[in-house]
Amino acid sequence: MPTSPIDLLRQAKRGDESAKGALLESFRPYLELLARVEIGKRLQAKVDTADVVQETFLEAYRNFSHFRGDSEAEFAAWLRSILSARVSNLVRHYITTQGRDLRREQPLEINVDQSSVLLDRGLWSQQSSPSQSAQRRERGVILAEALDRLPRDYREVVILRHLEELTFPQVAERMERSVDSVQKLWVRALASLRRMMEEVS
Repeated sequence: MPTSPIDLLRQAKRGDESAKGALLESFRPYLELLARVEIGKRLQAKVDTADVVQETFLEAYRNFSHFRGDSEAEFAAWLRSILSARVSNLVRHYITTQGRDLRREQPLEINVDQSSVLLDRGLWSQQSSPSQSAQRRERGVILAEALDRLPRDYREVVILRHLEELTFPQVAERMERSVDSVQKLWVRALASLRRMMEEVS
């Protein structure tokens, strides 16, 4: 049986380096999803999401001794804060190199937590009620893991519609499909996601 994130966290806090690496790796789908949403809103594919997540992991690994929490939710929040700072720095760098006037820009606060809430509450509420075992885990992390297992087109339509909050015509344009085919794809994607969520219910 795979080691749970909370067990990995306890082992990592006792100094187990391999547990620390496995713990961080278990959050990859979650952080990649949040990074994609935040970067996509501002940098339009000018930044590699995987690189940002890897830099987040490196910083978390180096500063692991500063983490004071004991739960998966607290660890997820700590990782989100590191990711948020990395994305904020990238946005500031991009704006500066483009010669844009910061005074005319929208506030640069990167609200990764808001994207996490969309994932955690907005999308979860449409799926099965969580079991007690799922309730003990960070719900956004569980959903990100389920999304990561979906076929690429299913994952894409759910992310664009629910996390990037695009309209169906906008999703259709992004995916180079008709609106009708995107709507049908979305229905099938949500059904698949529901079945996956039932596995943890």
